Amino acid sequence: MIGETDMRILYYDCFAGISGDMNLGAMIDLGVDKDYLIKELSKLNIAGEFEVKVERQSRKGIEGTKVDVILKHDEEDHQQHHGHDNHHHHEHRNIGSIESIINSSGLNSNVKKTSLSMFGKVAQAEAKVHGKPLNEVHFHEVGAVDSIVDIVGAAICLDYLKVDKVMSSSVELGGGFVKCAHGTIPVPAPATVEILKGVPVKAGIVPFETTTPTGAAILVSSVDEFSDVKEFIIEKIGYGVGGRDTDIPNVLRVYLGKKFFELPAANDAEYDEVCLLECNIDDMNPEIYEYIMERLFNKGALDVYRIPILMKKERFGVILSVICKEEDKENLKEIIFRETSTLGIREHKLPRTKLKREFEVIDTAYGKAGIKKAYYRGQLLKVKPEYDDCRRLAENNNIPIKDIYDEISGKIYGGN
Repeated sequence: MIGETDMRILYYDCFAGISGDMNLGAMIDLGVDKDYLIKELSKLNIAGEFEVKVERQSRKGIEGTKVDVILKHDEEDHQQHHGHDNHHHHEHRNIGSIESIINSSGLNSNVKKTSLSMFGKVAQAEAKVHGKPLNEVHFHEVGAVDSIVDIVGAAICLDYLKVDKVMSSSVELGGGFVKCAHGTIPVPAPATVEILKGVPVKAGIVPFETTTPTGAAILVSSVDEFSDVKEFIIEKIGYGVGGRDTDIPNVLRVYLGKKFFELPAANDAEYDEVCLLECNIDDMNPEIYEYIMERLFNKGALDVYRIPILMKKERFGVILSVICKEEDKENLKEIIFRETSTLGIREHKLPRTKLKREFEVIDTAYGKAGIKKAYYRGQLLKVKPEYDDCRRLAENNNIPIKDIYDEISGKIYGGN
């Protein structure tokens, strides 16, 4: 094994939640060129309605970047600054007008697509919460100029960084109540909860809102994986400063990291990443393992196996291990929880190198059978008969399965 490749990772550490302005501050602090961001934002046809102010501030001794979107029509009201802690007058816009603003801009297609996806998350949540058709919802926050800047700015920053994967920790929501256009509502706001369905969250660390609908939409639209496990090499760290100075550091921390993998020297090996799900079981009828394993394979498991172990109080048990693809893991975890007695599942990400494989059907004295060939650095390394075919031929011809294997081995190595 020689050579290496790496995966660039952006990781959101949302221990104090996330809002649109905190995200912009964190991205600039991480290395996004602020002049580039402002130049790209000027391509919006509402650019004359706002200015972007960037400065250094600190919260509880942690210094970071504070971003304020200054609305020009608010200048007579002492140039009120926006943030996820301040509320002021906004122009109401619906999703159609927002789509028109974005699509008519000079932004690149990727930024437009990402921005529209983020707005779509908020629009769908607001429509459901208020019980209105999508196009009839007029947003008090997402339709405001500052929120448009937050979301389009987030898309610009993601496009600028060009990472391979976006990850996030569980998301702190805060607690208490917050005032909005509809009155006083509980924290988290209903739209925030709706957007974050299926996302791991925490609540109550402070008695006010820490995650806004805009911040939630940025995460849900861009994050590939939510996990509190950080398994990468940290290259850069950025802090986006929030408006309040609270009992905890009111900052959004982001990491830019790199995950290294070794790759084979030749191009005839394949690389991918798989998940390993594991649990210890010592109190289940062993007769049902076969049924469970069959269900796991039917739902996409790449491999399922058991390892005997000796557990506490001298109880014999097994480790049930399931190897699967990322997209299949949730379905497989559901089967494990429903069908076994386990109360918890360990999860690991594993890089995997596979030999290049070819499948071939050959003629034998007993019928056709499949074989699998594996290559490494251009050389045929292994040949293996397909078990299911060998079994079928043995049963059809009423002979020992060993004879089928011997026949195929003769064909492979004898050249007949």
